[in-house]
Amino acid sequence: MYENIKNDITKYMKEKDMSKVQTLRGIKGDVDLEHINKKIEITDNLVIDMLSRGIKTRRESIVEFEKGNREDLIGKTNAEIEFLSTYLPKQLTRDELMEIVEEAFNKVNPTSAKDMGLIMKEITPLVKGKCDMKELSSIIKERLETL
Repeated sequence: MYENIKNDITKYMKEKDMSKVQTLRGIKGDVDLEHINKKIEITDNLVIDMLSRGIKTRRESIVEFEKGNREDLIGKTNAEIEFLSTYLPKQLTRDELMEIVEEAFNKVNPTSAKDMGLIMKEITPLVKGKCDMKELSSIIKERLETL
């Protein structure tokens, strides 16, 4: 994934698509910084983490832009989110998430909402980068309420 991003930066530079170049350089910079600061190897999981973090930050920015009626920035940020999403693995559907949650519930056998952490610990490695974690959290909370 990291190599794809580096190659795409070059490709978009040749195409003079500077918004995509800047977006990808930001992600590459985040990956490089994490690699240097934490002295960890650059893996697809690290790239997925940085992409997910970048998308999450942009979604939070959109909320602020909406408060300020900045339609120009909202559009630009939404385009960046869509572009970055193309680098993530195929996203799971709600039904697929529900199935994974059910399997985790059967394995962990939670007794109350206090077991949310155990369930998240079980599920997170399976879905990392493949779903919106807020959506996953809400699905788990709904399921815990039925106990």
